[in-house]
Amino acid sequence: MLNISHISKSFNPGTPNEKLVLNDLYLNVEKGDFITIIGANGAGKSTLLNAIAGSFIADSGTITMAGCDITLMPEHIRAKHIGRLFQDPMRGTAPGMTIEENLALASGKGGWLSHLSKADRATLRDRVAMLNMGLENRMQQPVGLLSGGQRQALTLMMATINPPMLLLLDEHTAALDPGAAEKILSLTTSIVAENGLTCLMVTHNMQSALELGSRTIMMDAGRVVMDVSGVEREALEMADLLLRFKEISGKALNNDRMLLI
Repeated sequence: MLNISHISKSFNPGTPNEKLVLNDLYLNVEKGDFITIIGANGAGKSTLLNAIAGSFIADSGTITMAGCDITLMPEHIRAKHIGRLFQDPMRGTAPGMTIEENLALASGKGGWLSHLSKADRATLRDRVAMLNMGLENRMQQPVGLLSGGQRQALTLMMATINPPMLLLLDEHTAALDPGAAEKILSLTTSIVAENGLTCLMVTHNMQSALELGSRTIMMDAGRVVMDVSGVEREALEMADLLLRFKEISGKALNNDRMLLI
């Protein structure tokens, strides 16, 4: 479904601050894969998602999705087929607009720009009720008044209300308290499964990386250095990941955020 072939990207090329962030990276993603992505800070995890989303054009290599070459395709065109959530709950929604208006825009109903029928409003309300957060009773409330967890849940629903071809999650629970993060991860798993979505999720939590999804990849220095799934993945524990990282990279993983459970 998604093929990333020999992608490389350097920032500030030709200057003392030049940094190679993606290094001849290859990754093949099958339809329905739910891939968790781990790695130390600066490994290239978020940069990989940016490359897929079209936030920049790679220096070399190709990216194809559903058989279509999207390597040079503008970000706003890719966004029609790619849903995305970021670490910051403030991104992905319009804070001055109501819950109903945000969902209406995401669904293509037009929100305040067009007249929503009674049936449309009922449908959106029913969708929000599925979050089990009581937000269906606050449909006319500005999104800016919601908590971080509520806002991220709403963003997740907006990104998947019209199921995308690909869902990119960039540490979308990292800024939330543990309770909210657990609920968002549960919602994520349910929505991905119910819609049969293909999903790439960057996470700092190594335990989540093994428990969620169907496949785990590890990145280091802009490359995929480990790719496990199936029985092999089921047999892994966090200690195994730490050992593999040391064996592959030649250094111990020193990232407190990843070691916290």
